[in-house]
Amino acid sequence: MRNVPLHGSSFGSILGSVESSAPQRRRAGRTLRVCDDDRVVSAVAVLSDVHGVLPVLEAVLAEPEVRAADLIVVTGDHASGPQPGAVLDRLLAEGDRLRLIRGNADRELVALRRGEDIEIPDDVTPWAAAQLTGAQVALLADLPHPLVLDVGGLGPVVFCHGSPRRDDEIVLVDSPLTRWQAAFTELPSHHRTVVCGHTHMPFSRLVDRRLVVNAGSIGMPYGRAGGSWALLAEGNVTLGHTPIDVRAVCEEVAQQSTYPGVREWVEYFVTSASSDAEALRTFAPRDGRETT
Repeated sequence: MRNVPLHGSSFGSILGSVESSAPQRRRAGRTLRVCDDDRVVSAVAVLSDVHGVLPVLEAVLAEPEVRAADLIVVTGDHASGPQPGAVLDRLLAEGDRLRLIRGNADRELVALRRGEDIEIPDDVTPWAAAQLTGAQVALLADLPHPLVLDVGGLGPVVFCHGSPRRDDEIVLVDSPLTRWQAAFTELPSHHRTVVCGHTHMPFSRLVDRRLVVNAGSIGMPYGRAGGSWALLAEGNVTLGHTPIDVRAVCEEVAQQSTYPGVREWVEYFVTSASSDAEALRTFAPRDGRETT
């Protein structure tokens, strides 16, 4: 297997374009979007960064805890990968229990389909954008970021992709507190739990009395292959992981996708060729920390 760089020309910034170059489409007077029902949700299964990998998504959705949850929230980057349309169709099959959040890759797919001039982050994104139907593009264009749900035992929980203020902001498990504080600048003081994605590595940590959770990635995990997810229930957070038959999944995706570079793509991303340590070293310069 060729050693594909974590942020090489081919696979570019699949986790997010460099922050200074990504357009910030923040609406004037934007406020946190709250779920349109006022109920308190008892259990929420959180998935993230599916990136168009259907077999791993299906394996995670089959988990008993995920099936039993009141809601499934997917915190962005749903379709930019080798099976974009099939993944969106499978997610929508969850019906009213599904909540989708906009990720930077979703925003990029919409921009490309609308003919906007953006920096192409990688080879798979323009291909995936071309596969989507008009209805799927409209769906992605209308996704909220962020979204607030009232979860039993936790109160208002903010679901986002990069951070509550930006869908492409890099915040890591070991990011400086100053970075986290800046990312939370727009949050009301009573929003004490934040669930994010974007960096494809699961964690749960406290940030100055706020609980921060990252569910990891379904389709492009760093650290170990398989689908990472999280469960919020009864005031607690559980980080889950669904093992897969890596070779079988790679072959299934390669057989079902028409993306020209699909075999190289799955060999790198589905197998988790890059470790979490490599990913942290790559992303560290982007989170505002002082480096030597």
